[in-house]
Amino acid sequence: MEYTILIVLLPLLTFLVLGLLGMKLKACASGLVGTLSMAVTTALAYGTAWQYFTTAKVDGIYQKWVPFNIEWLRFTDNLHIDLGVLLDPISVMMLVVITTVSLMVHVYSLGYMKGERGFERYYAFLSLFSCSMLGLVVATNIFQMYIFWELVGVSSYLLIGFYYTKPEAIAASKKAFIVTRFADLGFLIGILLLSFFTQTFDFGLLTSGDRAIFSQAAGTTFMGASALAWAMALIFIGGAGKSAMFPLHIWLPDAMEGPTPVSALIHAATMVVAGVYLVARLFPVYYFETPEVLHGIAYVGAFTALFAATIACVQTDIKRVLAFSTISQIGFMMVALGVSGYGGHEGLGYMAGMFHLFTHAMFKALLFLGAGAIIHAVHSNEMSHMGGLRKQMPITHITFLVACLAISGIPPFSGFFSKDEILTAAFMFAPAMGWVMSFIAALTAFYMFRLYYNIFWGTPAKHEHEPHEAPGVMTTPLIILAAVTCVAGFIPFGKFVSSDGADYIIHLDWTVAGTSIAIALISIAVATVFYRKHSPIPDRLARTFSGLHRAASHRFYIDEVYLFITKRVIFNGVSRSIAWFDRHVIDGAMNGLALVTNRMSLAIRGLQSGQVQQYAFVFLVGLLLITVLVLFC
Repeated sequence: MEYTILIVLLPLLTFLVLGLLGMKLKACASGLVGTLSMAVTTALAYGTAWQYFTTAKVDGIYQKWVPFNIEWLRFTDNLHIDLGVLLDPISVMMLVVITTVSLMVHVYSLGYMKGERGFERYYAFLSLFSCSMLGLVVATNIFQMYIFWELVGVSSYLLIGFYYTKPEAIAASKKAFIVTRFADLGFLIGILLLSFFTQTFDFGLLTSGDRAIFSQAAGTTFMGASALAWAMALIFIGGAGKSAMFPLHIWLPDAMEGPTPVSALIHAATMVVAGVYLVARLFPVYYFETPEVLHGIAYVGAFTALFAATIACVQTDIKRVLAFSTISQIGFMMVALGVSGYGGHEGLGYMAGMFHLFTHAMFKALLFLGAGAIIHAVHSNEMSHMGGLRKQMPITHITFLVACLAISGIPPFSGFFSKDEILTAAFMFAPAMGWVMSFIAALTAFYMFRLYYNIFWGTPAKHEHEPHEAPGVMTTPLIILAAVTCVAGFIPFGKFVSSDGADYIIHLDWTVAGTSIAIALISIAVATVFYRKHSPIPDRLARTFSGLHRAASHRFYIDEVYLFITKRVIFNGVSRSIAWFDRHVIDGAMNGLALVTNRMSLAIRGLQSGQVQQYAFVFLVGLLLITVLVLFC
């Protein structure tokens, strides 16, 4: 399967071609080149998945394949950085997810981005992003993952700031880049700690079950925790930054300033799940060596999911509702991994988290692309500028409804099956965790149908031009993703991906499932009463709970806290003092040395007059002085 390296190289080659030659091609040609390249990449990914999952298991487990690997840098006999392709159930699953969503975005963008300035640049950046994510998921070692991890950051910066003449887009791209860089510093330190004690970067060795390689790290402590626990917690910080976990979530809502198809690609299926994938990739290390860190991940995920769902209930920009929804759903995945055991039914959380990653990618991409079609029709992101669009946009309406039902956990749509398994795993871990996650699921159903009714029902807003359905090149991806959303829940996912690699047959716990369905239906019913037609109840509740409503509308002022810390404390306090010391002490000392040197040079420059007679006179005087000293001393 040496051809699998082409899955990474083909988008890279497309980026170089479009980046260097795009201006010489017509816009439509650049779009077609990028789309055809991604279609071939998708075909290769699907072929890889078919070949991998149809190969016979060994002892009931799919084996890890490394069809390509080269040594790049060697530090010691054991410690070296390789570049290669690792195929196992979760990396193959991620290849399918990334290429599917990326292809849908490429096709959709042919219509959505038509006529935009920088069309060629846009497709070049899409290809670079796809290459980076694909390289990340097939990495054979943690340092290769880190390299592509940073490339993903660069790609997202370029895509979020695509509208570089728009101040909001530039600010959003810088915010995303800076916040994730702080998180990635933790990731890098964690990698260095882990590799220092284990003497390896290789995922195969780290997850092999050989606990001896962790003995030194586990035996070294700092501030009451082992060096290994610190390393794994720091590595998770990198994942928390990419996956927008609290308090590193602040970049994601503002990243909606980029083109809507970019939101579907980055914020639905690929970049934001990189942190989840990282924890899943190192899951045996977390579970066996640092279970306290794994439980911490569950608590961070649960708080993030609740926090984001609460904010989503009051947002009015449809893309920001979906952004906070994404943060909340990523929290669900983190909780699933954090509460999971290892092997058999104990490993339900791991399987459920990966299953939800797969299903969420499809219906959240559908939601973002549907939002793009709506924005394309009404030229606004605000729900107040919408209403009654179900008649003018029937395809978008039906597909958007399918996605809303899926994320709300209504059977037989895919979200029900994956989310229900997460709830079951949460109840297995602790009843309190199960009820908290069930409440978040209820909020999810409520805010999604609040969004749905405000867009497609109610009183139609007035528009200069009559809204109309998006062109076929945009609606075709919607139909495909809606179809996948309808059937993906019936995939026997546990036969392909599980915590220990063995088959896990999904059996719904109907006590949990029935409760979650009832909760979702009640939440949808409440949203229907509030928003299907104009009702005074939402405004009355907003006035009654004005403090909570205002705080949630302002995202609980977390951005303001960051601004206060950075501007008032760091910039005006710490940085200003350091700047004064730099200007007056450091620069003053250097300027003083230069001044003294200059004055001395002016004083003695006559010694270098260029006159031979003067040099001879000085030479003779010096010789006489030396002679006198020798004779009388």
